[in-house]
Amino acid sequence: MAAAHRTRVLIVDDHQMVREGLRYLLTRAPDLDVVGEAADGREAVALVNTLSPDVVLMDLSMPVMNGAEATARIRDEAPCVQVVVLTGDGGSPLVEAALEDGAIGCLLKDARPEALMQAVRDAADGRGSVSGVALDAIQERRLACPGGDLTRREREVLELLAEGLSNRQIATRLGVHVGTVRQHVGNILAKLGAPNRTAAAVLAVERSLV
Repeated sequence: MAAAHRTRVLIVDDHQMVREGLRYLLTRAPDLDVVGEAADGREAVALVNTLSPDVVLMDLSMPVMNGAEATARIRDEAPCVQVVVLTGDGGSPLVEAALEDGAIGCLLKDARPEALMQAVRDAADGRGSVSGVALDAIQERRLACPGGDLTRREREVLELLAEGLSNRQIATRLGVHVGTVRQHVGNILAKLGAPNRTAAAVLAVERSLV
């Protein structure tokens, strides 16, 4: 009978004691296997390419390369690897940045060990969850800033729209289908409360969104 699959986990945190604590907790689970540790984002990206983990537990505030930047690199270079943000500050803007860059979930460092292990298992299965504290902080920031709820891709489309590009030109520039751009433009108009593309471009400049 084939052995049960063990989820391969890479721990990323600039504090050795945190890494050791996470390793201790995760190795208690029979289905989880810690394959490596990294002390900064750049090291994490390199180790992902050599160790091929299933899940990366990613701290955010680190030297050399922060967790949000590392998440973006990992998701670009190894899209099959899932990233779970592990942070002590659920209100940090880096949490939102990491989620926009492809992190599948966010967990606070004071979460229960059982919640940590389950978050890793869920991520390995393609399921994500985000701490309620982090969700509340993201929502507050977006409501406080008109247009703050635009996704990163919508901001890219808005910037090109403000340059006067057509949907087809934007699609070519971004390497996506025209229908996808059309959908993004619709979302942008709705979120900005703009009646048309010209008004959206004006609002984007006025609100420093581009």
